[in-house]
Amino acid sequence: MAGNNNRSIGAVNKKGQKIVEPEYLFFEAPRQEFFMTGSEIVKEAIRRASVDISVAYPITPQSEAAALVGELWTEGYVGDYFRGENEFAVMSQCAGASFGGARVFTTTSGPGTLRAFENFPMWSGARLPILINVMVRGVNSPLNIQPDTLEMAFLLDTGMLIWHAETAQELFDMLLKGFIVAEQPDVHLPIAVCIDGFFVSHTKEMVSLTGTDICLPHYDPYRSPVPCMDMEAPPMRMMRDPFVMKSNYISYATHASWQQEVRGAVERARKYSVRYLGGMIEEENSDADILIVSSGTAVAQGREAVRLLAEEGIKVGIVRIKSIRPFPTEELRQATKNARLIFVPEFNVSGWMAREIKSTIDRNHRVIAGPHVAGGMTMPPEIIAEEIKKVMHLRKKELVHG
Repeated sequence: MAGNNNRSIGAVNKKGQKIVEPEYLFFEAPRQEFFMTGSEIVKEAIRRASVDISVAYPITPQSEAAALVGELWTEGYVGDYFRGENEFAVMSQCAGASFGGARVFTTTSGPGTLRAFENFPMWSGARLPILINVMVRGVNSPLNIQPDTLEMAFLLDTGMLIWHAETAQELFDMLLKGFIVAEQPDVHLPIAVCIDGFFVSHTKEMVSLTGTDICLPHYDPYRSPVPCMDMEAPPMRMMRDPFVMKSNYISYATHASWQQEVRGAVERARKYSVRYLGGMIEEENSDADILIVSSGTAVAQGREAVRLLAEEGIKVGIVRIKSIRPFPTEELRQATKNARLIFVPEFNVSGWMAREIKSTIDRNHRVIAGPHVAGGMTMPPEIIAEEIKKVMHLRKKELVHG
């Protein structure tokens, strides 16, 4: 299954990079180990992504990554690059570039995500396969620049695909794979590749990278399932005689049916997400009575908690969620079917992941929303372990008798 029917496969671009099949770059190309921050990894992924345009605006913690992509423009790896007036302008300009047939990449964080927010459902409704790297941070008052996943909750129903990378390695791979999944004709939606700001963006780790001498095929806008820049055909009839000016059944039905089509496209992305992510969840000891289920760096803390509990003779399994949209509904049901307690550690105050899981599985009284911290606080694995032991004590009869 080719990710892109581009006739340029095997050709060499102006930087001397050979254009290769996506599957080769993802799964077969030789790799070399490097010690890099997550922000540096963004640069390296985009170096290999054949991006036509990137628009940027500085906001911590994504500013460094955006600036590094600008360096790629000066080096000739990105077609065009400029800074927008503000985050809302950035996302509007990204939409314009995507309407015009460009492969588009941008980044944002926290309050920037919220200021830009009106554009995201518009991107989905217009079927624009823009890739945005969301480096999550606090959005509450008082001002906070530390990691917090609350903004991901706001993105859930925009119609975008949403993946959550745990590590810099996964960030590199998801960025490259995200373009190909988003651009599939039966999907053709924007995708947010999220990471926990600072925990991933500013921490160095060993990452395995493909060579700089290969790159993805260019985006082919003629594979789009909807007309590009056509002001007379829904959903792009925005300029003359727009539906918003009419109050009748046709206008209502058009909007409602297109909302369903966008969500249908999210579901059609499932098969590609499974293929390119190696499955939408990752399981370790999921036959245990007690499970930790979460995404992002909360999973890393959960793994250490599992080790601490094992030293006390308590067996705990872990399930890591890679794709938030589409959500791994059936996979989670299967992975958690035998669990008696399911803990969902989160880096946010609302516990949105726990709500998602509760709405998905049966016997959802098993789900414990937490522990969770907010505002950039760390979550030592000891906190997770203590919460598990506390609830085990309170529900001792339930664990013994099922």
